[in-house]
Amino acid sequence: MEKFLINGKKTLSGSVKISGNKNEALPVIAACLLTTEPVILRNVPRIGDVETMLDIMKSQGAIVRELERNTLEIQCKNINHAELDQRKCASLRAALLLAGPLITRFNRVVLPPPGGDVIGRRRLDTHFLAFTSLGANVSVVNRNYVFTRKELCGQDIFLDEQSVTATENALMAAVMAKGRTIIRNAACEPHVSGLARMLNSMGAKISGVGTNILEIEGVKQLSGVDHTIGSDYLEAGGYIVLAAITGSEITIKDVNPEDLQVTHSTFKKLGITYEIKGRNILVPARQKLKIEPDFAGEIPKIDDGTWPAFPSDLMSIVIVAATQAKGTVLIFEKMYNGRMFFVDYLIAMGAQIVLCDPHRAVIVGKSNLYGANMQSPDIRAGMALIIAALCAKGKSSIYNIRQIDRGYENLEAKLQGLGADIKRVTE
Repeated sequence: MEKFLINGKKTLSGSVKISGNKNEALPVIAACLLTTEPVILRNVPRIGDVETMLDIMKSQGAIVRELERNTLEIQCKNINHAELDQRKCASLRAALLLAGPLITRFNRVVLPPPGGDVIGRRRLDTHFLAFTSLGANVSVVNRNYVFTRKELCGQDIFLDEQSVTATENALMAAVMAKGRTIIRNAACEPHVSGLARMLNSMGAKISGVGTNILEIEGVKQLSGVDHTIGSDYLEAGGYIVLAAITGSEITIKDVNPEDLQVTHSTFKKLGITYEIKGRNILVPARQKLKIEPDFAGEIPKIDDGTWPAFPSDLMSIVIVAATQAKGTVLIFEKMYNGRMFFVDYLIAMGAQIVLCDPHRAVIVGKSNLYGANMQSPDIRAGMALIIAALCAKGKSSIYNIRQIDRGYENLEAKLQGLGADIKRVTE
């Protein structure tokens, strides 16, 4: 078992380069199944979830070549079956993204229940709605999901929720379906747009990229492509908070400022400021964090939602930031009913938090945090606990760091490069 040992309360400095977006990398790897030609993917984050996805692809017959550390060539000419391995899929929710391209190539696909973070119920109904609308049949056999079809035909589809992965699955199933497909109430996060741009470069005909209505004209085949994955705005958000609550000046390199607009306005409510310089962000040192009240002095609320609202994957980190800002704020996590339970660890560290119910918490700051023994429950909460430990006085141990490795590339080396006292220990 591995854990992080962290000695906190140190001022950091320097620069850190943001890795490729995990949530774009996983669907674009799956999209390689849609062509028999080689696909080159650049800026691929070498993280646990990506390695698991590549392992699944190889087990299906894909050839994966590492051209450089973050550049891969994937060829899916010899994919020989569409029955996915239960053990390999058990730890990766994104394995579900293989259903869309596989049902395009095969008449029958068997998918085990996908794994992933335990942050509450994560329904799959929207995926099944999209597949059945396009002409596939979905059934459950021995707890596996079985997809069958004769021919996929374009349809006008209204998704019952703005699910990112369901939108991506629907896109990949529709690009080679016969006729015209309209996907309404589609998710439009930057990583969804990244997948759509890649598919268009492969020869797909998708319009409305970046909006909630996607129109797809089916094509007969797709070609190979050289695609660069966008930077991870969620990772960037974490380093902004880390710099602000440790009083550090940090430069965050290789970001897309457009992806951080809602993050900027939300962080501003806590008094966090930063400067945008091209594709870099400078977080100034010694910020005095103070929660900005609503009009007439009302207690403000920070909530999440589908894009372009504040992303759910940053809610754990913004909770940590709120503990270090003077004032009171209500945090309202709307999307998942299990994400906020990690606050018990923050309370043990000295944070003043009232967990009202699974979706709402009141944070009163500023609190002095102290080191503690903790366990990472999921990817984003794990990063939030690391940030809290680096801000806290004393030593902390964080266990179950495999969860953090699933989403953050070379994390301890990046933090050590900023001067953080963090090391990985095997017990």
